[in-house]
Amino acid sequence: MIARNPYQSTELWGCDIVDRRPQGEVCNFNFVLADISRPPLPFEDNFFSSVSAFDFLEHIPRTEYIEGRLRLPFIYLMNEIFRILRPEGVFFASTPAFPHPAAFQDPTHVNFITNSTHNYFCGSEPYARNYGFTGSFSARKVLRDHPKNVNNPRESNLRKWYRNLEYKIFKGGVSHLTWELVAEKGFSS
Repeated sequence: MIARNPYQSTELWGCDIVDRRPQGEVCNFNFVLADISRPPLPFEDNFFSSVSAFDFLEHIPRTEYIEGRLRLPFIYLMNEIFRILRPEGVFFASTPAFPHPAAFQDPTHVNFITNSTHNYFCGSEPYARNYGFTGSFSARKVLRDHPKNVNNPRESNLRKWYRNLEYKIFKGGVSHLTWELVAEKGFSS
């Protein structure tokens, strides 16, 4: 696990189904062992000002059947992210996205994110409400980007622009979609 910190938080938390604590000492880093796709997450309501997911959403199934019952792990996860975010808290995600080959090359990628997937979770009556989503986000930023641009937030915008152009021309497009969604707690039901 790499401890990434896009909002320069003073305390970091990691959560995974296996113990993936970073190697070496990481200041103010806490780790919780938990199954992220099966709620509830082991955090109180309104606990975080931001939640980040780097190369993660593509591994959360959209649907699964357990003991003959349909479950929606991606919807459950988005509910939990909304629940643990403070009002106006930010969900930041970077994931390989359709139609780039990076979205499909790893056989554990089971959730294919598109340029519009976030819309199902945004607005006062998001469409995902039909599937059990109880929150509401607004999109601060949604863009195609190269993962190195996300990993180096202090790098100049000119360098990021050049890296994206280089990947579009020589490598077949920019692989990742980056979401920055704000929890609109006033809209939730």
